[in-house]
Amino acid sequence: MTSVQSKPIINHFAPTSAYIHIPFCRRRCYYCDFPVSVIGDHLTGNTSGSIKEYVEVLCSEIETTAALGNSLKTVFFGGGTPSLLAVEQLSNILKKLKERFGIAAGAEISLEIDPGTFNLEQLQGYQDAGVNRVSLGVQAFQDQLLRASGRSHNSNEIFTAVETIRQVAIPEFSLDLISGLPHQTLEMWQASLEAAIKLAPTHISCYDLIVEPVTAFGRYYTPGAKPLPTDETTAQMYRLAQQILTSAGYEHYEISNYALPGHQCHHNRVYWENLPYYGFGMGAASYLQGTRFTRPRTRREYYYWVQQLIKADGILDSTQASETDVLLETLMLGLRLASGLSLSSLVKQFGNVTIEKIWAILQLHYHQGLVEVVGATGEAIDLPDIEKLPLKGRLRLSDPEGFLFSNTILADLFSQLA
Repeated sequence: MTSVQSKPIINHFAPTSAYIHIPFCRRRCYYCDFPVSVIGDHLTGNTSGSIKEYVEVLCSEIETTAALGNSLKTVFFGGGTPSLLAVEQLSNILKKLKERFGIAAGAEISLEIDPGTFNLEQLQGYQDAGVNRVSLGVQAFQDQLLRASGRSHNSNEIFTAVETIRQVAIPEFSLDLISGLPHQTLEMWQASLEAAIKLAPTHISCYDLIVEPVTAFGRYYTPGAKPLPTDETTAQMYRLAQQILTSAGYEHYEISNYALPGHQCHHNRVYWENLPYYGFGMGAASYLQGTRFTRPRTRREYYYWVQQLIKADGILDSTQASETDVLLETLMLGLRLASGLSLSSLVKQFGNVTIEKIWAILQLHYHQGLVEVVGATGEAIDLPDIEKLPLKGRLRLSDPEGFLFSNTILADLFSQLA
């Protein structure tokens, strides 16, 4: 199979989003392979020297990074557990971002928070600093599943956290759940979905457990073997989430994400639309001027990296993405969205020949009902000439079956286009 011509492509959109990685956690969850630093159950940003030092280095990185575009429209504090930060620390980070890049009026500023790690005064302080969207890491509503996953909170702390969010009246409230956990049944999953709906978040994320080799779960369990649910059960969990959440008024706008109308996560759409963004902090990734790079995953290596960045006046060597890389990333990310990919935009960026190759690979999946071509209003377009793909409309995966088989579809695309 002939590869797509490999030549550099620069994304000329100016970055207007920034991701901030806060790596500290009370403990490492058994499924987690993120770059995190465990500080125990008692330390916070007010009492931890490690957090204080990290924030100082992080602010130095922000100060050293060149501003490439307009003011920031989204900022996302992820982790780790960003709600371990003191209010003053979060305020200082936002101040540095505003001084260096500007923060647009009405910008979406998101903060990941965990039950049991914040109180009313703290959350009010975050809001006063500019946070207008929080993402609560619930994962499950059954205490036995929370314990089995190594979570630091219990179900009672979930409801206390939600009540605090309601008192502060932060306008955007997202809630995270995980399916496919050890010992989790369909009945437990349905109960978690129904409990989440009752709490009335504006946004719900449902992630399927991935057993990574370097995690505790990777040492304990074999994927597909008990006490993990079977592949068929996890597929049923996915279908059940789609059925229950859409029936409750949530739009299934991305493979793992649901939102009430008007409440999609603007920051995450930047990733899925393959647009540029700044990244700051240990293990954080950036996509700037056609270049992707990731920072070191340990604090010691990250601190050294920032020192070198400062010495180099903010310029470090990196590798620009080839056209093949950009194409595969565009397909991988864009097909996660229910809206899919604009065919005219694909043709404009990659050419007719490449789109014809893509369609040749996808025809089998189209026949199976896993791939669709839709018009401007979202209605499926009947293709009487299956060999010819229209150059208008959008290419997407069907919901839920296409999303369920997305890994298979993407594997076919990658193997024949790379």
